[in-house]
Amino acid sequence: MSATESMVLLQERMVNLIGQLTMPVSEVALVLQHHIQGLLGSLNEYVSKTGATINDRVSHPWPIERRDDMPQTPISFDVEKVLKIVDHDRMDILSTLIRVTLVETEMDLVEGILALRSWEQLVRQQLAEATGPGQLFSPLELPDEW
Repeated sequence: MSATESMVLLQERMVNLIGQLTMPVSEVALVLQHHIQGLLGSLNEYVSKTGATINDRVSHPWPIERRDDMPQTPISFDVEKVLKIVDHDRMDILSTLIRVTLVETEMDLVEGILALRSWEQLVRQQLAEATGPGQLFSPLELPDEW
């Protein structure tokens, strides 16, 4: 399977599952962070052994769009409370889907990270636009072209 086909398959599966489960943005964010950090850890280990370099698009989150109507003051909330509210079973299902698809398609580390970075950017944008703690549990809004 080509890299493009692998990325499309991952994208389709994630869109379908997140839509079916009506997953909140906070849960998707936590799952993505877990997988990106794991993949980056493996990639950094490879880089330290080989002396290769990593493109910033792979190693760092992509920028989000700052709009004038976005809240200027950060929203404060109790992280522990958020972690108690999330649906761990739903998060495990998404995590398993990502892991299985990455293995099944034999996607390399860089391709896997890049596929998840686009999701991370979407999630970070929606988190940045949140005006209250309740919006952390609003369903992730997927653009039509997504």
